[in-house]
This record gives sequence, C-alpha cells and structure tokens, in this order.
Amino acid sequence: MTMLRFMTAGESHGPCLTAILEGLPAGLKLDETAINADLARRQQGYGRGGRMKIEKDQVQVVSGVRFGRTLGGPITLQVINKDYKNWGGRMAPFGEPEGPQVTAARPGHADLTGVMKYDRADVRDILERSSARETTMRVAVGAVCKEFLRALGITVVSQVLEIGGVKADVSKIDRTQLGQPDTSEVGCLDAAAAERMRTAIDAAKAKGDTLGGVFEVTVRGVPLGLGSHIQWDRRLDARIAAAMMSIQAIKGVEIGAGFACGTLPGSQIHDEVFLGEDGLPYRKTNRAGGLEGGMSNGEEIVVRAAMKPIPTLMQPLHSVDVASHTPVLACKERSDTCAVPAAAVVGEAMLAYVIAAAVCEKFGSDAICDLKRAIAAYRERIRKAWCEA
Repeated sequence: MTMLRFMTAGESHGPCLTAILEGLPAGLKLDETAINADLARRQQGYGRGGRMKIEKDQVQVVSGVRFGRTLGGPITLQVINKDYKNWGGRMAPFGEPEGPQVTAARPGHADLTGVMKYDRADVRDILERSSARETTMRVAVGAVCKEFLRALGITVVSQVLEIGGVKADVSKIDRTQLGQPDTSEVGCLDAAAAERMRTAIDAAKAKGDTLGGVFEVTVRGVPLGLGSHIQWDRRLDARIAAAMMSIQAIKGVEIGAGFACGTLPGSQIHDEVFLGEDGLPYRKTNRAGGLEGGMSNGEEIVVRAAMKPIPTLMQPLHSVDVASHTPVLACKERSDTCAVPAAAVVGEAMLAYVIAAAVCEKFGSDAICDLKRAIAAYRERIRKAWCEA
C-alpha cells in the first residue's frame, strides 16, 4: 500500500522543531515562500500572545528536495526556536537541572495526567511537548501537502465561524472569498461578526480569561472515490475526524450538516442527485460535506471543528501541586487569549495531509507525472462510463 506519513519532534522551548514527511512523489515542485507564508499565518490572528512576537518561523528544508523539486525520499523540515537562547539552561539535554520546577498543573491541559502517566516530577517535562507550538511542524507539513494538492487542481481553504459565542451569519458569507487574505484578523468573512469577535477577545483578555470557537475547512477539486466503504479504517471521513481531533484543544468535529443530521428528517438532509448537461451526476446541495459511505463524492469536502478555550489563564483556576499534593492555583505560562484563527490554519494542514495521503494511496506516489496521468485516466474512465454508455 502506498503510504504518506509524517512525524514531528521537538519541544516548545527546545532548540528547534522538526518534521519528516515520507511518501510524496518525486518531481513535485515546492515553493519555500508558500511554506513560510502558512507558518506566518499560524502565528497571526487577533488574541495571540507574546511568544508570537519572539518567533518568526521560517522553514529549513534539510532533506528530500533538490533545486526546488522533491526526490521521492523523506522530506525533513526544521524550524528554529529563537526563544531557545533564553531557555538553554532549563531545556539542556544533559547536565544538572536549572530553574524552578513547574508543579502547579493546569486544568484542561496534559499537565496532570502526563506527569502521572510518565512518572515525572516536573510538569515542564509534559507541557513542552504537549504545547500547541508542535503545530508549527504540522503546518509546515501541511503546506507541502497543499503544494502537492495544488499541482493536482485541489485547494484547501478555511474560515472562522465562531469565537466565544459570537457566531458569523453564514448567509452573509461569500464562499468565493474563502482563501483570500484575512483583513479582519479573526479569519471571519462576516465583517459585523468579526468586529464583535474582536470585542469579545478584548473583554476576555481584560479578565485574564480565554476563548475558544469554531472554524471550517473546505477542500475543493477533490476527485470522486477517495477512501473506501470496505473497512472501517479505510473510510475517509473517519480519517478526517481523527486528524482534526488530534489537533491540540479540538473537542468536536463535524462533516457537512454534522450534528443537524440527528435532528432533521432525511428529506432535509440527503443531497438529491441530478444529471448535468455533461451527462455526469451532481448535487445541488452539499449537506453530506462531500463524503458518502466513507468516500469522497466529488463535491467540496467541508469540515468544522470546535476548539476549547486555551487552558493557561492569567486568572488561574484551582488545581493541585504534583510535588506537595496540596491545593494550589494553576501555573501561568506565556499564553494567548484566543487562537482560533491559528487553529484554522492547523486544520487546513491536517485536512490537506489526509487528502494528500488518500490521493497517494489511490493513484500511487512514485513520480508526480505518473500520478497525474493516473488521475486523468481515472476521470476519463468515469466520464466514458456515464457519457458514452
């Protein structure tokens, strides 16, 4: 089986963050500026904290690419943590420990469970790796996957639909503008809602609180038939849900109409199928979100994810001390008030990866030229079956 896979490594305040992406075809043209553009987007957004003023993430491609084209081998991506110069003593791989231990676990974070599971005395041993700083490399990997998909006519875009209970009016959103530069700083295309979102973020920051929200990722140009109904682990919707849920702070995922499918009758949920002038089937609605029976059906894939508020509060919650086993207020790490716009960029990356993996699995991934021909032949076979029968 052709397999696209990646792994990340590194700590939030370590020397660098690294990812290895394996399985992309040879001959794919990559644009370093496109990768860096997505890394910059992940750092932006209204409500971000002080760390983003320190780091200016830039990718270093260490292997797998020569003169701008992939070689077919593992692609190693690296981002240097500029803040490491201030943390070298506390994050050194060898030597005696420096700096105070972190012992006040934060509710809602990996802190307490991680310390107990891995038998650690210092919460920093857990929080450094569980930090959302890790998503830097997911975005870098996703940017490469987006370049791959773009070469096949597939695009991945996102928008923010809700922050802190402030919801966008979807009837006011022009979906043709998805993917355009964000002028609202919150990633919302409803201008009035975007302004209310900013106000909500300001109010939360003044209280030392944090806000979550909902973002949506859309994939356009996906060929029909990615994934399979044959086995549970080959269903594309299952893979998408798992990938989105793997993002730090994501607590809910829905595809298409999502949870509305549990309340509305079938006549208002299922997408009727019509024949177009070209003789091919199409749907006037997309409540299935582009997925039926675990397979892409040729419509846009539409996925939404709910992000919980960041667990590091400037007005800490009650917790316990992992060293003294006494009640305390949770520790305070440098944090954001709201990171939903950034999470949308991470969502793009993870969805791009899943779709890229499904494409490679179905059409092969040795050489980009062979893959393009395989897709073209597949689409032509379907066209002939419907239009020349």
